Amino acid sequence: MSEFRLIVKAADFAARAHAHQKRKDETTPYFHHLAEVAWLLASAGSDGNVVAAGYLHDIIEDADVTYETLRAEFGEDVAGLVRAVTDDKRLPQHVRKRLQIEHAPQAPARVANLKTADKISNLRSILDAPPPRWPEERRAQYVAWAHAVVTRLHGIHPELLRQYEAIRKKLLARHPLATAAPVYAES
Repeated sequence: MSEFRLIVKAADFAARAHAHQKRKDETTPYFHHLAEVAWLLASAGSDGNVVAAGYLHDIIEDADVTYETLRAEFGEDVAGLVRAVTDDKRLPQHVRKRLQIEHAPQAPARVANLKTADKISNLRSILDAPPPRWPEERRAQYVAWAHAVVTRLHGIHPELLRQYEAIRKKLLARHPLATAAPVYAES
């Protein structure tokens, strides 16, 4: 399958799987996040499989799609990239967040770029359309946690790193508590 067809297939597959989901602001279609992540990766010169994984990166966690289905539809590489950024939802949230920080240094560059693009998109959402149910402290904690993950990743494309630093700077101006170390409450 050509790179172009693979990416378009991934976009279509993700749009169908996430069709009824919204972002945490409760109004934005979830697909906007997936398209932004894929665009960030494409803009940084990522290969087609990484861009396809950008569209699919939340599909195992948030839709009724298995790793095996992804492997059959998109191949081992794309499915492996998605699995590498998938949290085990059976674990409590505070454990999943801690594990992302702990595992970040071992992430290959392609996975690091995928994780960074996801964090950039999420941080932009906090800045532009914050979740109404997230108080200031929770927003600041997310910014601090994202920083703890990104700063432990290796091989991030310079353009992604530039965009990450720019959005973080804007958020720090708005949420000064975000410079604190992340705290993980058991909730």
